[in-house]
Amino acid sequence: MTVTVDDGASSGSQANDNAAGRRPPTRRYQAKRSAIVRSAIEEMNRKGVRGMTLGDVAARLDLVPTGVIYYFRNKEELAAAAFLKGLEAYDELIDAAAGGATDEARLAAFLHAYFARARQVAEGQADPLPVFNDVRALNSEPVNTAYIGMFRRFRGLLAGPDALPRMHANARAHLLLSQMFWTVAWQHQVEPADYPRTADRMAAILTHGVTRKGAAWPAPRPLDLARRGDAAIPSSELFLRAATSLINDEGYHGASVERISARLNVSKGAFYHHNETKDELVVACFERTFDTMWRAIHAAEAAGGTGLEVLVSAVAALIEHQMSGEAPLLRTSALTAVPEALRSGLLQRFNRISYRFASILCDGIADGSIAPVDVNVASQMISSAINAAAELHYWTPGMAPETVVQHYVRPIFEGLASPAAA
Repeated sequence: MTVTVDDGASSGSQANDNAAGRRPPTRRYQAKRSAIVRSAIEEMNRKGVRGMTLGDVAARLDLVPTGVIYYFRNKEELAAAAFLKGLEAYDELIDAAAGGATDEARLAAFLHAYFARARQVAEGQADPLPVFNDVRALNSEPVNTAYIGMFRRFRGLLAGPDALPRMHANARAHLLLSQMFWTVAWQHQVEPADYPRTADRMAAILTHGVTRKGAAWPAPRPLDLARRGDAAIPSSELFLRAATSLINDEGYHGASVERISARLNVSKGAFYHHNETKDELVVACFERTFDTMWRAIHAAEAAGGTGLEVLVSAVAALIEHQMSGEAPLLRTSALTAVPEALRSGLLQRFNRISYRFASILCDGIADGSIAPVDVNVASQMISSAINAAAELHYWTPGMAPETVVQHYVRPIFEGLASPAAA
């Protein structure tokens, strides 16, 4: 399915112009419209859907806001056009890979096409792709329909429909798609000239996982991630949970003080009684998430075992914790829309966790339980898989939480081309 930018909501302004008897769009009109969409993508990638303003988009092009409204009636219409343009680009990348004879060939072809496009963006030869971390916050029917179509096509890059049960196929497609969206968080650490090398290494990990060939699957060890005092939930924890849930669903800007307060059925005054500012609460949400991730790592290491056993136990515990919904982890992809004054410090904290995952991968390579993979790439992919678990339920409705290891965790370690775990 190919999605065009002018489908649905994004075609409103042009349709109104034509209905009013105006001449068909000229090349100049289309060029200006495309420039506005590109500017919107850049703003959305910095601030999220709700943080983007028509004024900021216009300022990038030395226009006044009414100059944007001539082409798009409102911010929502412009955001829809930006997302649809990105979905169209992803469809083209999938087309470039769909003809491969095997999962491995299709995944490799897609990743090379993706990183070739990323290099063009880095060199100023192509427009950036939008980040889809808060696409649900827009709640646009044309965008949602196109996104689901893209998801199905991503699923088609994996084993055929008869090879994997539906729930397994959906979980793996979500895992794959999430990996692609997370690359924006770390690809800046790679020289664009090295993108083909990165594509090769990422393809190998996605296809075959990180487990050494022939190694038995280690059952994850149960880890206790509860904090002392969790039995009696304090008000501060309730605010943390409400804010985390809203940020995961609506992005940083969608989680307003009003919405957080409404979710807890309290007044704004009560919010400010417990929290100095919204940003202070957001930082606390990240701190709580980082603390939980470190507890999982330390508990897994204390339990002992090979590098693979430690990593599997930590990752499984975090994903099961996320799936329980009782005290969700904040999606680290929300960092893309956090104010820049806060973002760098939080990213540094998160990167320390990825660095630790890389260290455990090195332990596993040394003891023979983990295949010789690029630990820098693999650690980011593991972090992404944990991050993406927050949205897994959208694609696997009805999946029992106790089966998340078979459906989702094992493919992280054994690869997307591995048989479905019983």
